Amino acid sequence: MRARLALLGGLILLSALALGAYLWRKPASGAEHGPIVIGQLQALTGPMGTSGRALVAAVQLAVEEINSAGGLLGRRVELRIEDTRSDPAVAAAAAARLIDEHGAVALFGCWTSACRQAVRPVVEARRHLLFYPLAHEGMERSPHVIYTGPIPNQQVLPATDWAMSGFGRRVYLIGSDGPFPRRVNAMLREFIQLGGGLVLGERYLPLDSVDVGAAIVDLQALRPDLVLSTVSGDSNGALFNALVAAGLADLPLLSFTAAEPEMRAYGGGRLGRHFTAWSYLQSLPGAANAAFLARLRASQGEAAQASDPAVSAYVAVRLWAAAVREVGSVQTDVVNANVVQQTVDAPHGYAAVDAQTRHLWRQLRIAHVKPDGQLGEVWQASRPIKPAVWPTFRSTAHWAAIVARPGGPP
Repeated sequence: MRARLALLGGLILLSALALGAYLWRKPASGAEHGPIVIGQLQALTGPMGTSGRALVAAVQLAVEEINSAGGLLGRRVELRIEDTRSDPAVAAAAAARLIDEHGAVALFGCWTSACRQAVRPVVEARRHLLFYPLAHEGMERSPHVIYTGPIPNQQVLPATDWAMSGFGRRVYLIGSDGPFPRRVNAMLREFIQLGGGLVLGERYLPLDSVDVGAAIVDLQALRPDLVLSTVSGDSNGALFNALVAAGLADLPLLSFTAAEPEMRAYGGGRLGRHFTAWSYLQSLPGAANAAFLARLRASQGEAAQASDPAVSAYVAVRLWAAAVREVGSVQTDVVNANVVQQTVDAPHGYAAVDAQTRHLWRQLRIAHVKPDGQLGEVWQASRPIKPAVWPTFRSTAHWAAIVARPGGPP
């Protein structure tokens, strides 16, 4: 009898422990039927505020479209937006807050590579998922990031080759001071030299700087054939103004980080030979783009402007949603494993994830900036370009050494 009682007591204890474990792991009442929370990290204020607002509008549109079609798995999607204030430390803290306090199952955003690099350890430590929509320097692959913007072999390198062929090989480099401009320009110095060109000078501006005087002095003295710009945010306005004031409005300028909202806001069309390089342009013909722009303006107002980074942010939400539908779950690790297999329709055609690199295939278009700031296509790649995270004209070890330098490339 004592043995039976002991056995019965043991079974009761095990049942209680199992029940306790179940209750501890069980979602709070209603959680499986409540809203699915996703988070957006984007600058609404600070030097990147003008650029960031277009991306917020695009993500809001994507969420509205999901919810108007019945949500995901019978649940509404709730978007929580955090203003990074153009500050990487603020972005990292916001990412942790979205995941830990608000239960966001995926994060979308950041503009600068400095912001992405600050947020990346946060999502990796939590085995979470970030969709990054901006052009970046490559030389990075994280199992917890999907990169929907272009990398150098899809944007900077072929566009530079096009520009040198058309304008000349004496080149000047200017950028905002950060990981993307410095690493891209380290590539460009070698790429230009291998192409028979010469880098005449190189300048970097603090992210919030409007003082471009030293660069203008350089340009007046050196008279390059071509200027390549990785200047971001409000500094673009200062650069465009200074070029006009110095009588350099006809100097060929190829901007890699300014798209249509920046061109319109900062008067990029005042420069006679101003170009940019992206996959998406607002002027693209076709029903898909016209319908997208109509939906965007119905949602966000007639003044809403699309851009390649904004469309890359919109596509990111659609890729995430497609993976959720396919796996029938919002569990982050399950969605992360599936999203690399996804292809979705996009305003400029389609968006397909390359599973090996976690970047998208992209078709490059080069556009001239018109007087009204709109972009008119002047050249198009014949086919989508497969992402090459490490530029192939040097060894991976060579680029890894550049990334590993204290403080980044010189």
